[in-house]
Amino acid sequence: MIADVQVANGTVAIVEDDPGIRDLVQALLSREGFEVLAFEGSAGLEKAGVLERVDCLILDLMLPGEDGLDICRRLRARLPKLPILIVTAKDDPVDRIVGLEIGADDYLAKPFNKRELLARLRSIIRRTRDITTAVEAETGDNFRFDGWVLRLGARDLMDPTGSAVTLTTSEFDLLHALVLHPQRVLSRELLIDWTRGRSATPFDRVIDVQMSRLRRKLGDDPREPAMIRTVRGDGYLFAPAVTRC
Repeated sequence: MIADVQVANGTVAIVEDDPGIRDLVQALLSREGFEVLAFEGSAGLEKAGVLERVDCLILDLMLPGEDGLDICRRLRARLPKLPILIVTAKDDPVDRIVGLEIGADDYLAKPFNKRELLARLRSIIRRTRDITTAVEAETGDNFRFDGWVLRLGARDLMDPTGSAVTLTTSEFDLLHALVLHPQRVLSRELLIDWTRGRSATPFDRVIDVQMSRLRRKLGDDPREPAMIRTVRGDGYLFAPAVTRC
């Protein structure tokens, strides 16, 4: 029975050099029915087949040797769809923003509440599985805008030349929300709720960083964006006309 629950809840890898924190998080997630793989550094992640079966990676930024930012950058280049939740004890938010800029899906600051950790983790895994379900269902729902095509079934984005553009899980969620509501102002709070769940706060910077990354991938000028416009005080507006195909 326990094994069945673990399979249903998912497999989580933890990279944390503090044995006390590592053991506490491992015990918490195990009690909640997750299969947990715990590592002191990145070496264990390189074992064959480990990352391929992980539903989410919880990655501490402050690690001896190769730090979390370097690990995140390297893994994101090799496994763009791997969900990554970064954890940092630094008070300076710059490291969190850099982590998001290089591809992390979410972050938590230490010390964190165990309920918040579980909420963020479950939200990431649920979103990833929703995308996987759409791929398996082959729904054929495609959204076309300005020559771009977002394909839900294949879980990919094609640029106007027909080349594939890789999106992380959170970038895909964000673009999906935008194409579903084109030419309409969407508040930051609404986008946060749709893409990250109710565990996030309205003052969270994650959505802004992910929006910046998405703009770059769409070739939208960050200084004068024409595709994803910022409506000051209100939120964001996806300007192109969108058709289903």
